[in-house]
Amino acid sequence: MSRTWLCFGTAVRFAVLEQVRNRLALVLVVFFIPLWLTLAYTVSARTPVPFFLRAADRTITVDGNIFIQLTGAMHSLALIIGFMMFLATSQSADFDRRLLRAGYPQLCLVLAKYATLLLTAAAVALYATVWIRVFWQPERLGLLAAALFVGSLIYGGVGVMLAAVLRSELAGMFLIIMVSFLDVGLQNPIANPAAGNPALRFLPTYGAMQSAATAARLNVLPWSYLALGLCWALTMAAIGMASFAVRNRHCSRGNGRATGLAGPTLCAPGALMKGPPTP
Repeated sequence: MSRTWLCFGTAVRFAVLEQVRNRLALVLVVFFIPLWLTLAYTVSARTPVPFFLRAADRTITVDGNIFIQLTGAMHSLALIIGFMMFLATSQSADFDRRLLRAGYPQLCLVLAKYATLLLTAAAVALYATVWIRVFWQPERLGLLAAALFVGSLIYGGVGVMLAAVLRSELAGMFLIIMVSFLDVGLQNPIANPAAGNPALRFLPTYGAMQSAATAARLNVLPWSYLALGLCWALTMAAIGMASFAVRNRHCSRGNGRATGLAGPTLCAPGALMKGPPTP
């Protein structure tokens, strides 16, 4: 196995360990998501709501409780995944810098964070989709899961980006809350009767929400809107990678050679006995 793949595998294990240690996030995933989806469906009014769906270029009618459940699922996943990635990146910053000074490849570290984001977003999106299926049958269940996955990727990337550019955890969390609130809230036709306004297409989760609404009632695949969401996710990932590189630009690999820590042994699973800090 090449040194690059060995380093990447070790970094992924550390990144996954950070997420597993984040007990608050795990509690929110396991208990808050089903609680919110249950309340959104059972307590909200079932009054049919007309909504102009640009992904299908037509007006559809969706029960109010279903639309609240969809927007609530998108918002809760955005917040949870955003928080998870922000905290993991922020709290491991000192550990990452120690690795970089010891000669660890920077590319392996940042790619490991995004590999963990992919795994986490996929698992949480699938979990939320299964819970939604308990209450009603979407026309395209796979499309709904994909839409939630894309929305999670976007805000996971936002979390990594904010952790790389902000020093305050409180400021990062506040920004994630406010941005996601405006983003998803403006696309809810119950809270915003003008949710079909074309200006909303510039919002990060617009493509994901259009795909989720399509999955609820139409048997079509809005490829262009899923692609729009993926473009947002890739953009956030690119900005996050660049921010990570800039923030750690002073961490010299030469320091690792001076201390004798650089080299293939650094990437071995047992080479670093002290892992990332516990959240």
